[in-house]
Amino acid sequence: GGLLVGAAMNQAPEIFRVAILEVPFLDIVCTMSDASIPLTVGEWEEWGNPNEVKYFDYMMSYDPMNNIRTGATYPSTLINGGLHDPRVQFWEPAKFAAMLRHEVGQYYDEEQMGERPILLKTDMGGGHSYSSDRYKRISEIAYTYSFMLDQLGFVEMRDKAEGTNNEIETSSGNTFGWYFSLIMLYVVVIA
Repeated sequence: GGLLVGAAMNQAPEIFRVAILEVPFLDIVCTMSDASIPLTVGEWEEWGNPNEVKYFDYMMSYDPMNNIRTGATYPSTLINGGLHDPRVQFWEPAKFAAMLRHEVGQYYDEEQMGERPILLKTDMGGGHSYSSDRYKRISEIAYTYSFMLDQLGFVEMRDKAEGTNNEIETSSGNTFGWYFSLIMLYVVVIA
């Protein structure tokens, strides 16, 4: 999923408003070129071996890490990774976030960066999926939905309708409405 979202947002970043990348495999050519990584050689049958020119060229055509468009208007982006992920190493989401911030940041002023943030969230105890602790998992899902709803303008619309400001500021400086966090938490618990 993360690879698909990363490739899609590079191909046409202007058509998306929000992108959520969950434990994304983003540095395909670099990772798949290293035969010492345990899962790599077995994956060559499905993906192709980037050490061969025909596969290298094809993989480079969609590799998210190598196709970030300088100066393009990218969507607000939340990239979730796990420190102990055995499939996608934690540095792939971190490297992608840094490269995206660098390429986009050169052309955005401070206000534009605030309008379309690029956030990296690394679960220091997590692996390739959500936490096995159900309450932590619910919290992670609520955070993701809150980010998405906030970036789509739902929190602002709700506050204007109610004439209130029920937001909190996170350590990264972004605001998420508590109201939507609680609603999403409720929906996940009921489901």
